[in-house]
Amino acid sequence: MVVVTGTSTGVGKTIATAALAVRSLADGSVVVVKPVQTGVGPGSQDPGDAEVVHTLTGCAVQEFTALDDPLAPDTAARLRGVRIPRVAEHADRIKVLAQFHDTVLVEGAGGLLVRLDTDGGTLLDLAALLAPSVVVDVVVVVAAGLGTLNHTELTVNAVRARGLEPAGLVVGSWPAAPGLAEQCNLEDLPRVTGLRLLAVIPEGAGALATADFRQAAPGWFTPAAG
Repeated sequence: MVVVTGTSTGVGKTIATAALAVRSLADGSVVVVKPVQTGVGPGSQDPGDAEVVHTLTGCAVQEFTALDDPLAPDTAARLRGVRIPRVAEHADRIKVLAQFHDTVLVEGAGGLLVRLDTDGGTLLDLAALLAPSVVVDVVVVVAAGLGTLNHTELTVNAVRARGLEPAGLVVGSWPAAPGLAEQCNLEDLPRVTGLRLLAVIPEGAGALATADFRQAAPGWFTPAAG
């Protein structure tokens, strides 16, 4: 079981999830789960994250809950006055999927503590609920530029405070022309967190065709990532 979180929204979490899915195909069947997707109401021009992952990888995907407005899930649900499942309900469904797939990847919404339900449940709560039943690897997707060290340490410390040790970091979008901050962060991120850098994904990777993405993705992972 792999739970993919980000240090914030827009750090490349969905493309990182797709890359992790491609890498996991070598170990057997894969399904990618998006417990809650927001911003997919009438008139939306953007596909949901699960659809993006499926397009890039061809892997099976499941989206449990879809909400119209591009807001945090609990805010989007309250705005429309709709009930959405609690995190515990998502955990039960994911445990069933784990019985039928070799790898289940769960992509969160925004950052680690974004509320996925109207009772205050977060992706961190979901990971903690899954952990007693299955081995849970929490992968933290991070930005490359200024501010990422602080955001990453806060996220990693929050995971550890719940008794979970993150599996590693993924830089979700590495610029074609990295500056000094990006170059230094590539060394400093593992140093300040004590975590492995699992992969560095080039910016624009999400625009690749399916065959090209599947061919390129394994090369984005560091040899130490296994």
